[in-house]
Amino acid sequence: MSSISLRLRWHKLTHWEYWPMEVVYFPVFFYWMYLGIRARSLFFFSASNPGIETGGMLGEVKFDILKKIPETYRTPTLFFGYPFEPRQVLSLVEQMNWIYPLIFKPDIGERGNGVEKINNQQQAMDYLSTCEYDILIQPFISYPIELGVFYYRYPSQEKGCVLSVVEKDFLKVKGDGTLTLEQLVSRNPRAALQAERLSKKHAARWKEVISQHEDLLLEPIGNHCRGTSFRNANSLINEQLITVFDTISKQIEGFYFGRFDLKCLSIEELMRGEGISIMELNGAGSEQGHIYHPGFSFFTAVKTILQQWRILFEISMENHKKGVPYMTWKETRAYLRKSKQLRLKYSV
Repeated sequence: MSSISLRLRWHKLTHWEYWPMEVVYFPVFFYWMYLGIRARSLFFFSASNPGIETGGMLGEVKFDILKKIPETYRTPTLFFGYPFEPRQVLSLVEQMNWIYPLIFKPDIGERGNGVEKINNQQQAMDYLSTCEYDILIQPFISYPIELGVFYYRYPSQEKGCVLSVVEKDFLKVKGDGTLTLEQLVSRNPRAALQAERLSKKHAARWKEVISQHEDLLLEPIGNHCRGTSFRNANSLINEQLITVFDTISKQIEGFYFGRFDLKCLSIEELMRGEGISIMELNGAGSEQGHIYHPGFSFFTAVKTILQQWRILFEISMENHKKGVPYMTWKETRAYLRKSKQLRLKYSV
């Protein structure tokens, strides 16, 4: 085994953010069982957001959620149900007068799988010709700041709470005028763990020496599983920010708990509720992204997740008492099958 492979194995072992989700969520499993007994249903979470399928825990449809967000705040989005004709899709995109780059992604999300920044028509045709699932197309929002804002509000209360803010630092390398892109990637553990995928994505420049001081963006998709660093930005939480997301959330029917993935022009404008483009809204299955800040304690992260599940349980119970039903076993099996089928399609 090479020294590079050993170094990467050690890096993954000593940084819990790379551990399998089964390990991270092992303690949560028992808490979920306990809460399920109290609720008399393991699927109590489905009542957390009555306006979202499964509450946003299993196989929720992104487009249906996006349509609920006020137009002022949401990223313009086109939906195409599979099967579709690629040329007809591109024709409709042209009618929108959108210019490349664009974002293509599945309508049902699985941790960033299938999400791509498409730079030209040929890339669009390649994507459309191979995917076998419903997709969304959005203009690429070039705002400089990307955040994940985790918000919740109890149905019995007028005021909510911002529980977490994470700022996304995209995967990139800086050239020094002597090393090739391949060498720069190998020296950056976060990038090196993505080397196989990056070597294909940046094949044209892989053996090229990157000029001094050039900041080369390796991955434009702000997903932790694709190398993006998540930075704890909880210092931004204040009454102004809470008011902004109270205002937005109260306009979204049946939403009480989840994470907004958005871009904004500046923090100052965000605090005024301006210059915001919400790309996705995730429900009960979303996480507080700040726990993935490099160096964040594993035990503190688990404690944070357990706190989140307690809030999820309490909101679900309030809604259930108001008549919102829990999912049945039959419904849950159907959603699990749908999610499994989609994961298989991603891997093809």
